[in-house]
Amino acid sequence: MLILTRRPGESLYLGDNIRITILGMQGKQVKIGLDVPGDMVVYREEVYRRVMEENRMALETSNADLLAATQIWHDKTKE
Repeated sequence: MLILTRRPGESLYLGDNIRITILGMQGKQVKIGLDVPGDMVVYREEVYRRVMEENRMALETSNADLLAATQIWHDKTKE
């Protein structure tokens, strides 16, 4: 992990088109501003982890799912 020290009003860049600016500090909280391209998605970590877990679960195929799909296909071919 790269650790940098910045003061309020100072920025850093990730690549050529992402700027992170320290807007202020209050107690243990740091307020940051992000300038990112409009087509880039930004998530808070806890939301990102939840999205990734839901995506992983959606990709899992259970035996029950396969049996149900087989039964539906079998029923359709009899019609």
